[in-house]
Amino acid sequence: MDVRTLRRSPVRWLGLFAVIAVTLIVPLGASSALAAAPRVGFGFNARDVSGFPTGNVSLTGGGAFDPSASTIHAGGGFSCTHEVDQLFLAGCLQGQGVRWDTDTVLASTGFKCTGAIAEAPKTATTGADTVVVQADFYRAGDANDESFTAQMIVSADDLAPDIAGIQNVWIQGVGCTSAITNFSN
Repeated sequence: MDVRTLRRSPVRWLGLFAVIAVTLIVPLGASSALAAAPRVGFGFNARDVSGFPTGNVSLTGGGAFDPSASTIHAGGGFSCTHEVDQLFLAGCLQGQGVRWDTDTVLASTGFKCTGAIAEAPKTATTGADTVVVQADFYRAGDANDESFTAQMIVSADDLAPDIAGIQNVWIQGVGCTSAITNFSN
């Protein structure tokens, strides 16, 4: 078969075009499927995290996480609205605090909203509508050196049904609060 015959055969051109198209499209489709991780986006606004003997914290932010791979990219703003004198944020004075970011997503954690001995311990597990993280908190003047490190939970659901109201945000050593939360996947 010579070149003139190939030029005259539209079926052969269509066949060649189909082979090239399949060769290009199949790998692109496969890489897109692999890149589509089951990431969950979240955002929240918690105005009054409290419950332990001292301290109130205002916390806002969000990000995205992959519960199956334990990866997260999240952060936001925080401020101690009343001095915290215990545990992980001890020494955060009223008006201090600038931002927070995440260190690690955790599979789960045990927690209490009030720290009271009589309060039943609870467990939160990272999933499609709850994220448990190890977070770093920063005060102005500390630059990129975290001022405090504590666990944090954000959930679309009530974390503590045994406590009146909805408790869907928690900071280790500070307490729980009802917050506006949004999760999407």
